[in-house]
Amino acid sequence: MAPEQGQEGNAPTQPEAMECYTQAPGFRDSACLLQEWVAFGLASQRADSEWRSDMLERFKGTRAEARLARAMVMAWGPVAQWKQASELLKADLHAAPSKLQPLLRYWLNELERRRDLQYRHYQVLEEQKNLEADKQALEEKLDALTDIERNINSRE
Repeated sequence: MAPEQGQEGNAPTQPEAMECYTQAPGFRDSACLLQEWVAFGLASQRADSEWRSDMLERFKGTRAEARLARAMVMAWGPVAQWKQASELLKADLHAAPSKLQPLLRYWLNELERRRDLQYRHYQVLEEQKNLEADKQALEEKLDALTDIERNINSRE
């Protein structure tokens, strides 16, 4: 239902409230700027791969707002996309409206923390793999020494 034109209190706020929950956030300076981006960030976090694929296709443009939206989609996608998401956020953060920059910085910092944790996880896995290989080599040496000891004991 459209807001009534004659009422002064409803006319300016009703259309903006309807814009607050669009699927494509932008930079237009409205009362819903932060709400739109937060909603989009949450949708990106909860979405499935099909939604992410559709959004990446939708935000192929080179405008800063499209690149930042694409970065948000990638930030919650596969780990392989996190670096590119970080680069996009760093490159275009300054182009966002000043009201939106703290939120984008927060998301960038959160993404960098996840990237760091993922890197540490890979390091631990690599170290574990190396330790397993060292353990296997030591077990083989121990078996060889045990065989040598048996041979020596059998000769006596």
